[in-house]
Amino acid sequence: MTTATGASRLSAQAPTQSPATAEHRRPSVDWRIRFGFLALIWGFSFLLIKVGTEGYAPFQVTFGRLVFGTAVLAVAMAVKRERLPRGARTWGHLAVAALLLNALPFSLFAYAELTIPSTLAGICNATSPLWGMALSLVALSEDRPTRVRVAGLGLGFLGVLTVLGAWQGFNGLDASGTAMALLASLSYPIGWIYVRRTLAGSGHSNLSLTGAQLLLATVQLAVITPLFTSLPATFPVLPLLAIVALGVLGTGLAMLVQYGIVAEVGPTTAQMVTYFIPVIATAAGVAILGESLTWSTPVGAAIVLAGAALTQVKPRTR
Repeated sequence: MTTATGASRLSAQAPTQSPATAEHRRPSVDWRIRFGFLALIWGFSFLLIKVGTEGYAPFQVTFGRLVFGTAVLAVAMAVKRERLPRGARTWGHLAVAALLLNALPFSLFAYAELTIPSTLAGICNATSPLWGMALSLVALSEDRPTRVRVAGLGLGFLGVLTVLGAWQGFNGLDASGTAMALLASLSYPIGWIYVRRTLAGSGHSNLSLTGAQLLLATVQLAVITPLFTSLPATFPVLPLLAIVALGVLGTGLAMLVQYGIVAEVGPTTAQMVTYFIPVIATAAGVAILGESLTWSTPVGAAIVLAGAALTQVKPRTR
């Protein structure tokens, strides 16, 4: 996922529209329906990753995801007559953003799901706001800690320990797979902070920046994938369809939908989609893939989401 995952962070860089223009261009589909659709396709992304890795190597799943996602944004850019950004400095920063927000976390989640359930991967993804809160206290001077946000941080990580069954010594969990999923969720806020520091106010549109970012991530995987994988002897249809859906719906279309929601109701409301993703990912993994579910998973996930919500509470202004 580019979760609530990074796409909305670029929204602060685009020129704003006047209220009259925004009203004139308001989509015919209510934003709540689009919000539900976004939560659904991002929640199912972890199931699609799991299915994709059953037929292809993790790097191949990520590469295919980026190819199809980039194709969707390329079509959107062509329709809207958007151009790619200019300037070596902008492209250099976008290359780093592509690594931190796309190539690295997408690959880590794909490798993680070789050994952990898609339900656990979806819950690990929900820790991104927690990592973001911890990092912003160090990297962003304007983000001041409050008692509520610090309490949310502690509560959220208590939820992580509950999901992982810390009191049982983490029995039954693959340590490396879980660590990769948590590192993937950590990569997102690192990328967000980097983008905020380097690309804010660049003057380019969201679509232009993200199209270039996904293009660069695709190039990165095009270089890496042949070095660590070999060409598949067969091309299983179901995993291939999962990769196509992951790229077209879970990456390309999801970004376009999120931009529209951010433009209409603002980033604060749009990022609430993060709290629905693990619920949908868990339901999909249990109902469709038959993954097991113990009491600690939903309880821990609820604690994680409560903590993540508290970290997003803004301090009162006097």
